[in-house]
Amino acid sequence: MARRGLADAARVAHWADGALGPGRDGTSSDGNGTLSDETAARAAGDLGLTAAQVRADWDTARLAGLVEVHGDDARPGWRLRAWDRDDSAVLRGWVALFDAWSLAVPEPADREPAAVAEVVSAMPQVLSFLQLSAGPVPVEQLLDLLEQRVTELRTERCEIPYGPQPEPVEVPETADAPLAPLLDWALRALACVGALTYGDGQATLTPLGSWAVWVKLEQICVAAQSPAGNIEVAAEEMLRGCAQLRPNAARAEYRAWLAARPVGSAVTELLGAARGDDALLRGLAFEALRVVGAPAEPDVRSVADEPTLRPYALLWLAEHDGIDPEDAHEVLTREEATWLWVDTAAAVADHGEAPMLVRHLESALQPTVPQLLDEVRAVGHPRTVQVLVALAAAHPDPALAKAVRRAAFQVHTGGS
Repeated sequence: MARRGLADAARVAHWADGALGPGRDGTSSDGNGTLSDETAARAAGDLGLTAAQVRADWDTARLAGLVEVHGDDARPGWRLRAWDRDDSAVLRGWVALFDAWSLAVPEPADREPAAVAEVVSAMPQVLSFLQLSAGPVPVEQLLDLLEQRVTELRTERCEIPYGPQPEPVEVPETADAPLAPLLDWALRALACVGALTYGDGQATLTPLGSWAVWVKLEQICVAAQSPAGNIEVAAEEMLRGCAQLRPNAARAEYRAWLAARPVGSAVTELLGAARGDDALLRGLAFEALRVVGAPAEPDVRSVADEPTLRPYALLWLAEHDGIDPEDAHEVLTREEATWLWVDTAAAVADHGEAPMLVRHLESALQPTVPQLLDEVRAVGHPRTVQVLVALAAAHPDPALAKAVRRAAFQVHTGGS
């Protein structure tokens, strides 16, 4: 259903991807990514549409994230790239369109912006009522609910005017009538994005609209279940709070933390935490990014050239592209894999126990300890000395421990 609803938008977005090369004048210069008249006419001719249809489908593509606007340019979004292979990308695109319903139809020009904002804030409750009703609801009933919710919002803001007040006058029941045009606008906009049907004095959620409302309610419930208040803290503190949790519990915590934030800012925070000195947080940050999934792909891809993050980013991208996690390490060079081994060993040394560090030695790619030490010295990880010293102190074999200490000394002094 989501594919069908976005099919026209995806068609225009695919056309733009193929027909408009880099540096071509495909958007206007107003910074909004709107199509120029020339490009709209060209698309209309190629696709057998009118220019107005092309513009409408282009706007939908932008709202759904099929097209991303960067300054004066627009380029395909990750959802368009994943359109044919990832159903979740299509659903996320439709949810993004659903979230942007208030932009789908121009708001009434004769209404105050504050009144429009109140209605937008009140509509989630109206939508929840529609979902609970599981069928058509008269507009008059929705208007009553909207009026109640707007009144609650005003009361919550304690909108008490200052200064001398005129004597109260009796207000007729029709005084709330100004909300009726705004409700009509909201229902038409929601119908435009496919969330409901609207006509004959009643509104009904579509199956897709009902699903979207359910998803929003579920996100609120998941966020509310976050233990120890981790939902409210920054990424680094949240990751530290998850360090002692079992994998399933940690993933639940990541989901709760992510549900309370816009995806873009959450990914930025996680990557910021991954750039820190704590190798454990680096690994946990990318585990949280696995929970984010496809929306994190552009940002993860953009950090793949940063030496500290590169092995983690390459593994994440390989798994995202469908490679089995057990085989994903094959995308790393020998040097990258060795760097990752040292980084993981640093996390174990800082936060784990000695036996864990000894077991970590067995996970190295190198078949012998001397070969491992040679490659570890060459890889240049900033924590190499500390890792080798900790490994030497933990290992029960005196001869091996001595060789590791010698390697640590050589790295420390710059010797060979």
